Amino acid sequence: MDLNTIESDDIGTVAGQPAARATAAKKVFIKTYGCQMNVYDSQRMSDALAADGYTATDAIGEADLVLLNTCHIREKAAEKVYSELGRIRDMKAERADAGRELLIGVAGCVAQAEGAEIIRRSPAVDLVIGPQTYHRLPDVLARVRGGEKIVETEYAIEDKFEHLPRPRRAEIIKRGVTAFLTVQEGCDKFCTFCVVPYTRGSEVSRPVAQIVAEAERLAEAGVREVTLLGQNVNAWHGQGENGEEWGLGRLLFRLAEIPGLARLRYTTSHPRDMDDELIAAHRDLPSLMPYLHLPVQSGSDRILKAMNRRHTAEDYLALLDRIRTARPDIALSGDFIVGFPGETDADFEATMELVRQVNYASAFSFKYSPRPGTPGADMPGHVPESVKDERLQLLQALLLKQQQDFGSSLVGSSIDTLIEKPGRQAGQKVGRSPWLQPVIVDEKAGEIGDIIQVRITKTGYNSLFAELA
Repeated sequence: MDLNTIESDDIGTVAGQPAARATAAKKVFIKTYGCQMNVYDSQRMSDALAADGYTATDAIGEADLVLLNTCHIREKAAEKVYSELGRIRDMKAERADAGRELLIGVAGCVAQAEGAEIIRRSPAVDLVIGPQTYHRLPDVLARVRGGEKIVETEYAIEDKFEHLPRPRRAEIIKRGVTAFLTVQEGCDKFCTFCVVPYTRGSEVSRPVAQIVAEAERLAEAGVREVTLLGQNVNAWHGQGENGEEWGLGRLLFRLAEIPGLARLRYTTSHPRDMDDELIAAHRDLPSLMPYLHLPVQSGSDRILKAMNRRHTAEDYLALLDRIRTARPDIALSGDFIVGFPGETDADFEATMELVRQVNYASAFSFKYSPRPGTPGADMPGHVPESVKDERLQLLQALLLKQQQDFGSSLVGSSIDTLIEKPGRQAGQKVGRSPWLQPVIVDEKAGEIGDIIQVRITKTGYNSLFAELA
C-alpha cells in the first residue's frame, strides 16, 4: 500500500447511532488516527457498538468506553498511542475512585502489529482488536465486562462486512453529504517500506452486490459523493451482477447508475493496476471526478527497485500520458518518500525532475522511517536525518508551488461545487471542488447537498473563494 493521504493524527470522533435499547445509557468516544479507511472503520465500529447499546460522544469525559483506532504508517506511531493511553489511564483511575467504570480499547493497525504487547505495556487497556474483527466488538465487550482482557487480532475467516450492521439512515444523514465506502482491503504488493501487508493482510475485495447495496443506502439518505477506499483500491475485482468478474472500472460504471449519487472518487491506487477499463471510466463518466491520487514514491529507478514498486519512472510517466489523453482536465496527486536507504543526491534529483514533469495539483511527502518487520528497515545505507530534512524541504517547496499554481490557474473559471457544510465564519458555506479543494461561498449560494456552478474569484492557502456563476 502507498502512504496515507491524510496526515493529521486525529481525524476526529465519529458519530454513533441511537442506542439499541432504551434502557442503555453507555457512551463511546472514538479517536481516529491516519487514513480514510480508518475513518470508515471508525464509523462501522460505531455501527456495531450501537447494537450493544452505545451512543457516540464527542466528549471523552462522558465516555464509558474509549477506543483508539490507530495507524501504523508513520514513525513512532506506536509510541504516540502509548502516550495517549497514559493520559486515558489516569482518567480511568479517577473514574474508579469515583465508582465509575471506564473501558479502554485499542483498534486498528497498531493493535494488529503490537497485539498483547499493548496490554503488557499499558495494563489499563481492556481490549485490543485488529482491523478484520470489528464486527466482534459486542461479544468482545461482553467478555471484558466479565473480567477478561481480550486480544482479538486473528484474521477472521468470515467476511466482516457481512457481519457488520447496516448504518441507519439517520446516522448516514448525520455524517454528511460525502461518504467513504471500503471496497477492498489489504495489499499483496509488499513494498519494502510498508507495514500494511502485515497489519491488514492480503488483498480482499468485497462483492459487487454488497458495494452497490451500501452505495444505494448512502444515496437514499442524501449522500451525493462517495469515495471508494482500499489499500490498493484499483486492484479491486469481484463477481459482478452478471456472474462475470469485474474490475474497478466496471464497478464505477455500475455505481454511476445509482440515482442521486452525483460524484465518485477512489483512493489509494497503485500504478501497476491502472487498466484500460479504469482509464475509460475517467474518459466516459462525468460523475467520476477529474482527480487521481496515484503515488509513485520516487523518481529514481534504482530506488523504485529497492522499494519493490515493480515499475520505473518511465512506466509511470507513460501511464500518466494515457490518463491525461483520456481526461485532459484531470489533476494528479501523489506520495513521495525521501531518504529511503541508499538514496543518493542523484536519486533525489531524479525525484525532483519527475515532479517537475508531472506538475502535481497536490501531493504528500515524507521522510523515510523504518517500520519494524519490513525489509527496508534492515537495508544498508540509511540516510542521515539531516540529509532527509534538507531533501524534504526542497521537495515540499516545489510541491507547494505546484499546488498554488494549480489553484491560481482556476481563478476566473466556472466550476461545479458540492456544498458540504457550514463555513467557519458566519455567512459562509464550504463546498468541494472536483479536485478536492475546499471552496468558500456565500451561505445563500445554496443548501448543503446542492451542486452549484461558481466562479473562482481568488485562492487561499489551501482553499478557493467563489461567487455564484
